[in-house]
Amino acid sequence: MRTFGLACLLALVLLISGCGNVFVRGSWNGGTQTVSGVVSIVQLTVVVDGDNVSTQVTVVTLTNNFGSSTVSFCGDQRTRLPLNEFVQATFLPGQPCSDLFNVVIKIH
Repeated sequence: MRTFGLACLLALVLLISGCGNVFVRGSWNGGTQTVSGVVSIVQLTVVVDGDNVSTQVTVVTLTNNFGSSTVSFCGDQRTRLPLNEFVQATFLPGQPCSDLFNVVIKIH
């Protein structure tokens, strides 16, 4: 029975990971979420909404043992997310970007 449960969980994780933006590790604390991993990609871009309003967004991809996740943070956050460093980022999800509250760089 335990093996069946693990197999179902694995199937669910694989199914969800095909949907796009999947947070590898998260917690719910007053609306904030936490994601962690090694910063593999950081890209500054601009998102334009339907009212022609431009928003500067930092898109970051974090990888760890469970896979990878991509999150879009409001503003230029490149200095807070150094490449090849293991970070833990706490943020409030939003559209078109999430508000980044805290970044902790973990020593490995």
